Amino acid sequence: MRTAMLQPYACSSASSRGRRHAEPQAPTRSDFQRDRDRIVHSTAFRRLVYKTQVFLNHEGDLFRTRLTHSLEVAQLGRSIARTLGLNEDLVEAIALAHDLGHTPFGHAGQDALNECLLAVAPDSGGFEHNLQSLRVVDKLEERYPEHDGLNLCFETREGILKHCSAANARRLEAREPGGVGRRFLERTQPSLEAQLCNLADEIAYNAHDVDDGVRSGLLSLEQLEEVPLFRRFLHEALHRHPALKGRRLLFESIRRMLSEQVYDVLRATGGALDTAGPASVEDVRQSRALVAFSADMAAESVGLKRFLRDNLYRHPQVEDTTGRAKVVIRELFAAYHAEPPAALSTGGDVPRSVADYIAGMTDRFALREHERLTGRRLFD
Repeated sequence: MRTAMLQPYACSSASSRGRRHAEPQAPTRSDFQRDRDRIVHSTAFRRLVYKTQVFLNHEGDLFRTRLTHSLEVAQLGRSIARTLGLNEDLVEAIALAHDLGHTPFGHAGQDALNECLLAVAPDSGGFEHNLQSLRVVDKLEERYPEHDGLNLCFETREGILKHCSAANARRLEAREPGGVGRRFLERTQPSLEAQLCNLADEIAYNAHDVDDGVRSGLLSLEQLEEVPLFRRFLHEALHRHPALKGRRLLFESIRRMLSEQVYDVLRATGGALDTAGPASVEDVRQSRALVAFSADMAAESVGLKRFLRDNLYRHPQVEDTTGRAKVVIRELFAAYHAEPPAALSTGGDVPRSVADYIAGMTDRFALREHERLTGRRLFD
C-alpha cells in the first residue's frame, strides 16, 4: 500500500489555484484546512442535521440525515486518501460540503423544485443540487464583510460541483472563464481528491440505505440475501459467528462490505495510477477517471443500487411520503412566487431567489411553513 506522504499527483494547498477573492495566508492552517473549517461553521452545514436522505426527519431519530451522511463520506474519504497519499484536508472539505445545496425531503424535493423553477423560468437552467451546493458556498452564505459566500479555494469548489449539465456549465464559464465549469465543457477530470469523494459518496449511501431500510422494516435480511454483494458478507459474518442474528448480524455484514469496498478502491486505484503514471495534478486532469472500483466490484455495486431502487426507494410507503413531500415543495414555491416573503431579497430574479429560499429549508421548517400558508398538515 502507498504511504501517507502527499504524492506528486495530489493537490497541495501551496499550489492551489486560489480563491476568487485574494486573502492573506493563515499562520497555522493550510488553505484547505481553512476551507473545511469555514464549511463546518457555515449556516448551511448546520441545517443538514434536519435534512433527510430517504426517510423524512419526523420518521425516526436514528435514520441518516444529510449531516450524518456527509460525516460518513468524510470518514471514508480520509481513510482512502491517507493510504493513496492524497490531500486529506481537501477530501474532507469536499465531503462535508457536497450536499449543502440539497433541498428538504431528499431527491423528491429536488425534483419538485426543478419542475417548479423550469415551469416559471424555462431559461433558468432549473435546479441541480450540485450546482446549488456551489451557489451556497459562492454566494448565499453571508459571513464576511468583504464578499458573499465562503470564498473557498478552486479545488474545493471543483470537488463540490460533482455533476453539471452542459447548459449550466456554459453559464458558469461565462461568469468565471476558466473556472469550475470549464471541465464539463472540455470533458476533463477533476482532481483525484474530487474523484475520491464522488466514489466515497456512493459507498456511504449504499451502505447506510441498507441499514436504514432494515431499521425501517421496509427491507429484510432475507431480501438482501438476493443481492450478491451483500450475500457474500452476510455469509462471511455467519461463518465467523454462527449464532449472530438481528442488528449485530446486519452491522457485521455492512462492516465487512464497507471494508472490502475500501480495499477494492485502493487496489483498483493503485493499479490505475501505476498504469497511467500521472506526475502532476494536471496529468490527472487530462487522464481518464483514476479513482474507481474494480470491474467486478463496480458491477456488484450497481446490483446493490438496483436492488435499493426497486425495493426501498420505490417502496409504496416511501413513494407515498415523497409524493406528499413534492406537494409541499410545489405549494411553497407557488405561494412564495406569487408573494415573495418580506425577508427574501430577490435581486430582480424572483424564481431563483424563491428556489434558494426553499432549498435552504430543513424538512421541519418546510412543513411548518406549508401548514402556515395552506392550513393543511400533510404529515403527522
